[in-house]
Amino acid sequence: MLKDSQELLVTTDSPDAIAAINRFIDQALFYGKDAEIAILQAITADPTCALAHAYAAAYYLSQENKIAWQQAQPHLQTAQKNSAKITNREQLYVQAILAWANKEIDVAIALHEEITNKFPQDLISVQQGQYHYFYLGDKERLLQIAQKVLPANPEHHYLYGMVAFGLEQCHQLAAAEAMARKATAMNRYNPWAHHAVAHVLETQGRVEEGIAWMESFADTWDNCNSMLYTHNWWHVALYYLERGDIEKVLSLYDIHIWGCANKRSPKDQVGAISLLLRLELRGVNVGSRWQEISAYLYPRIHEHALPFQDLHYVYAIAKAGFTNWVNQMLHSIEQHALSVNPFLRQGWIEVAIPAARGMVAHAKGDFNTAITQLKPVLPRLHEIGGSHAQRVLFKQVYQDALLLAEKQNWIYGITA
Repeated sequence: MLKDSQELLVTTDSPDAIAAINRFIDQALFYGKDAEIAILQAITADPTCALAHAYAAAYYLSQENKIAWQQAQPHLQTAQKNSAKITNREQLYVQAILAWANKEIDVAIALHEEITNKFPQDLISVQQGQYHYFYLGDKERLLQIAQKVLPANPEHHYLYGMVAFGLEQCHQLAAAEAMARKATAMNRYNPWAHHAVAHVLETQGRVEEGIAWMESFADTWDNCNSMLYTHNWWHVALYYLERGDIEKVLSLYDIHIWGCANKRSPKDQVGAISLLLRLELRGVNVGSRWQEISAYLYPRIHEHALPFQDLHYVYAIAKAGFTNWVNQMLHSIEQHALSVNPFLRQGWIEVAIPAARGMVAHAKGDFNTAITQLKPVLPRLHEIGGSHAQRVLFKQVYQDALLLAEKQNWIYGITA
């Protein structure tokens, strides 16, 4: 056995495998574009390393799409096959990723909590625990799982970025900003800490500071994966949108957001969709951009990886005019909700389905139906996941429906 960069034992005798695992850990915490390469190099160096295969499976599962889920399966099988004599931490981690693959998110979370209780240096497990809490809308535990390991990692700037984001989500804005700025002072290359400050400044309406802050670090994002690269630029675009500089927002969309997206990546698609919708709510004609995105969305119709993603997809394809796709997707969501793991089922049935119907109604100009479907779920939107900045979009759609329905009803009333 050898130790990784976190001073944790890994069941391998290959120094090359450990070196590659260390690169993967750094890439994962940085949201780097070479995480997949690094972990596959570890597997090449030691094909029997269960932890490396579990890391690879986790990487693919985090892509939240059907193809990547299929890519994860052989790695999970190999990890299980080689798990008889691995350490307790590695066994817990393999079980956590297997639970994730089986959509047993409550089981996965419990295992990540156990890992971080016993092995608080394991920041990959902290990061993945936060990921699950994020998409369950559990902001308190998103913060707690990172905060509790601070004493064991007193000078770890990546952890400070994780804690900062949790603090922001829990509305502890001053503490979040201080923690994220400290992380960035320790290491300028910490895009998640940049992101945490962006959230604080946006929430407080500090638009000019937000632009200056994010643009001063934009050069450090070139080695990020497309998700965080496009997402951080998305935050920059929100500042310019608040400023009313529509031309700049469209330029950022075309160059840094959809222009630099991995166009088959769900998270990149969601970011682009949400920005187009925000522009349209401001009365901007976005041209053929809905059709351009929707061309990539057909594989998403029956995927249902996350309800947060589905609400964006179904809106985009409705705006693009693909009525048959919309009907297929709404029916598919309903079927999925009946078969999904019981831990997740209530959120799908009681929040995601009416929200999806409401989003489609808004896209089609049926504002009264949009109001009827969206109003009851507004207090529960956190259950579909996403950040405050992302979820506020659905409230904006509802408010827009209220205004347009009133106008529509008045016109119809006059003509009647």
